[in-house]
Amino acid sequence: MNTIFKPLFLIVAIALFAFQVPQKPVQLFLIGDSTVADYTLDSGYLEKKFPLNGWGQVFQPFFKRDSLSLVKKLIKADSVLVIDKARGGRSTRTFFEEGRWAEVYKALKKNDIVMMQFGHNDAAVDKPERYVNITGYKEYLRLYVNQTREKGAIPILITPVNRNYPWKEGKLSNVHGEYPNAVKAVAKELNVQLIDLTQLSIDAFTAKGQAEVTSKYFMNFEKGLYPGYPDGQKDNTHFQKEGAIAVAQLVFNAMKKL
Repeated sequence: MNTIFKPLFLIVAIALFAFQVPQKPVQLFLIGDSTVADYTLDSGYLEKKFPLNGWGQVFQPFFKRDSLSLVKKLIKADSVLVIDKARGGRSTRTFFEEGRWAEVYKALKKNDIVMMQFGHNDAAVDKPERYVNITGYKEYLRLYVNQTREKGAIPILITPVNRNYPWKEGKLSNVHGEYPNAVKAVAKELNVQLIDLTQLSIDAFTAKGQAEVTSKYFMNFEKGLYPGYPDGQKDNTHFQKEGAIAVAQLVFNAMKKL
């Protein structure tokens, strides 16, 4: 090769190599309760808990390379790693007190995303070990938002996904009282991205119909079908896989608009 062209060749080669180096994936942290959790992380999942699914458990497949263009206003990277830190039975307060938020905070990097959906356990006034009143609920949400921003990451507030009740005349209604409105108030106060999953799920479940949602989305089935539930199950809070995927789709569709 002519010595004149060697430096130019090296520059082009280095530039091409740099262009081909993949970006680090954006970490997308999910924090919340049992409706978000990934139960495959628990030992003995197939024997003890299957077919139980949180919507976070089925969220990663929505972030394939060809899907990222749909959320390019929010995520500017060529890959996303969903890290589901949600746990059953946790409220905004107990998630913090147990050090679960500290673990997420420590791992956060600039441009990461934290999606937070609490409310099911905060509202459990009959369970004082997890209950958080509206004032405290809003304060913990503020803490998560502000500390996410301290790390240069992006907070997204999510109102709690609705339970499969109450139904009246073929329509599902809000079961979470003022907790969804509290999330909206914090989002407005701190100028945070918001996904109103309460209303989205109410609308989607109503459109699907009570019978189909009850049998296919939620954990309702006869005895003898699954090892972990020898007597069957009647649970209108937690999801089977089809329900979890439907809720994850609602969340992803909402992300396209942020």
